[in-house]
Amino acid sequence: MKKMLLTVFLLSFAIVGCTDQTTVDTDENGNDELNKVDANDEDLLSPNTVLNIAHRGASGHAPEHTIPSYETAEEMVGDYIEIDLQMTNDGELIAMHDADVSRTTNEEGLVHNFSLDEIKAFDAGTWFNEKNPERAQPVFSNVSIPTLEEIIERFGPDSNYYIETKTPEKYPGMIEELISLLEKQQFIGPNARKGKVIIQSFSEDGLQEVSQLDPSIPLIQLISYNDTASITNDQMEEIKDYAIGIGANYEHLTEEYVAKVRDAGLLLHAYTVNEEDDMKQLIEWGVTGIFTDYPDRLSGVLDGV
Repeated sequence: MKKMLLTVFLLSFAIVGCTDQTTVDTDENGNDELNKVDANDEDLLSPNTVLNIAHRGASGHAPEHTIPSYETAEEMVGDYIEIDLQMTNDGELIAMHDADVSRTTNEEGLVHNFSLDEIKAFDAGTWFNEKNPERAQPVFSNVSIPTLEEIIERFGPDSNYYIETKTPEKYPGMIEELISLLEKQQFIGPNARKGKVIIQSFSEDGLQEVSQLDPSIPLIQLISYNDTASITNDQMEEIKDYAIGIGANYEHLTEEYVAKVRDAGLLLHAYTVNEEDDMKQLIEWGVTGIFTDYPDRLSGVLDGV
């Protein structure tokens, strides 16, 4: 396949509780209306749904990619919790955004240079208390980094997972290990509900590998724009060969871009949106999902639309 002429990178794995979503219906005058529906009654991947995606959990309220962050996300009525994946030197998938542990732990170094036992000894929460004294909680101190399997076992089949594979080309076997774990949990396969798991990445090659291993898994191509977002029809057709949608940084999106992507039959999930005015504008433009550090804020916006 011809490579896209887009600047693409890799994003993460997400999970969230099965709660209410917001869908768009059309009234008798042809006007769009947003309505709350139960997640069990509506296709999570419907183009008429606006998903509330808890970015790294409810990471505005608790240390990102920790069990407290994911628990808080579920309490705040998110549709998915997002999980970024890194891999340890003994082949374990852990929830962490950065390849280097120094930003979110009390240690320094690259994830792939540590074993899981070493990673488990790191303090992944004190930094949050120090950076956010108004949100600090004693329980956050010395919280550990969870594995993907621990997250799935904790939240189980009643939650929805939005997974990003971080630089899979640097972690041989990452995607095979991820697919194996999801199969073990029966989150993918013939009896799994479509949309229980979404996988996203900035790596087209990584997404193509997922598609080859299991073409039923819905995929999102992440794109990072440095200027006003633009995309050609050819690029969208290439993406549609393997993915159901695009994830893009919201700051450079325009109403015209959103309409073009939606008209092409692709979903559009915007990241990372924390201000209510921005959420409202994106919903008006027609995005089908929003990543946010504050799923409670987005839930309130969706309730009021």
